[in-house]
Order: sequence, then C-alpha cells, then structure tokens
Amino acid sequence: MSVLRLTLDRPEKRNAFDETVIAELTAGFAKAATDDAVTAVLLTATGSHFSAGGDLNWMKRTAGYSHAENLEDARKLAAMLRAIDLCPKPTLARVQGPAFAGAVGILAACDIVFAVPEASFAITEVRIGLIPAVISPYLVRAMGVRQVRRWSLTAESFTAAQAREMGLVHEVVPADKLDEAINAQLDLLGRASPPALACAKSLLAAVDRPLDAAVIEDTAHRIANRRASEDGQEGVTAFLEKRNPAWRKQP
Repeated sequence: MSVLRLTLDRPEKRNAFDETVIAELTAGFAKAATDDAVTAVLLTATGSHFSAGGDLNWMKRTAGYSHAENLEDARKLAAMLRAIDLCPKPTLARVQGPAFAGAVGILAACDIVFAVPEASFAITEVRIGLIPAVISPYLVRAMGVRQVRRWSLTAESFTAAQAREMGLVHEVVPADKLDEAINAQLDLLGRASPPALACAKSLLAAVDRPLDAAVIEDTAHRIANRRASEDGQEGVTAFLEKRNPAWRKQP
C-alpha cells in the first residue's frame, strides 16, 4: 500500500508546532484525502519528543493578538484537527516520545496510535491559564469525559500504559519493535478495499455523535477568550519568562 508519511521535524524545538506546522499538517492531510494514490497516512516525529505542544515563539505572538486575531488563529488549529479527523484514509500515529497539550489532541484525532512504553502525555493548558478548547471534542471522544476531566484539570502527566487503558493509545510497543508493529498494522489495512475503508470511517462518524460546526466554532471562541483574559495573559507570560504565574503558591 502507498503510505503518506508526515513528519514533525523540529527536534531542536521538541517538535512544538506553530502556524506554519499547523498549515503544513492541514495541507498534508487534505492532500491525502483527495489523492487516490494514498491509502494511509502515518504521522511520525524526529528526536526525543513526539511534540511538546505549542511553540514558544508562536505563544509569544498569540499573547499580543487581538481577540479577532486569536479567534482566526484558533480556527486554523481547529481546521487542522478536523482535517485529520475527516481524512477518509486510515490515519496512524507513531509516538516515540512525550506528547503534550495540543499534541495529545492530534493523537486523539488519529485512527490508530502506537507508542513506546517510555512515552508520556499531559494536557497542560490550565497551568498557563488556558484551556484545551479546540482539542477537547477529540479528547472526550477518545478517552471519555470522566478521564478528560481529571487529566485536563490536574494537568499531570500520564504514562503510555495509562493512555492505552483510557483509549488514547491503541498499542504500547518497545522502541525496537515499534516500526515492525506499525508495518504489520499497515499490512492489515492494505488488505482492505480503499473505498470500503473510507465508507467505514464515514459510517462510524455518522453513528457516533458527530462534531458539528457549532461545536468547533464554540471551542475556537473559548480559547480566544482565554488567551485574551487577564490570567491567560499572565499564565503565558509567566511560562515564557520561566516563573510561577501570580496565582500559583510558592512551594
């Protein structure tokens, strides 16, 4: 089968994403959706991290955005997740290291996720005064609202084994066996009819409660509001300045 491999390749930034990466991923999954030569998409990353979430320089820029600019920026992130979710081709993720914040949402939007035992995960937005708004529908669908309540409110990290138990990760595989396991899964997918795979994905979206445009728009407004809020500004600024935000008690 013909697999389109999309790679997060900013190891010096721990594969943190910004508006450029968001645009590239959106375009990549959109291409896969319409390219008959592509039968599956594999999302990978280089270096020690799968992705640390939002890039610091991007966060600095959004801290100075107006509400309208933040809303437009949030809509682009939402559109990327939607492109992953609605891609008619099977989408797989290869998690070789930690995945934080928005990166967890990317994984939740993929069909099949493989991770090494050492991988860790965290939904960290509240620690800097924000909320996991645009990724929340995908997190809830993948993990269940009860689990997302805990992990998004405490922002604590959880292991690959815990991620598997909650449904975020499908298989936990040692690093030296990871590619072999993924290739075996791709082989299984390659035995299926490509149109049938697309129809099966469409079917599952139809029988599950769908993410409609109103939900997506609402999440974009919510994160735009938090970014422009006083404590949102303080949290991001404190994070960038490597200090505790005003509301955090000193140890």
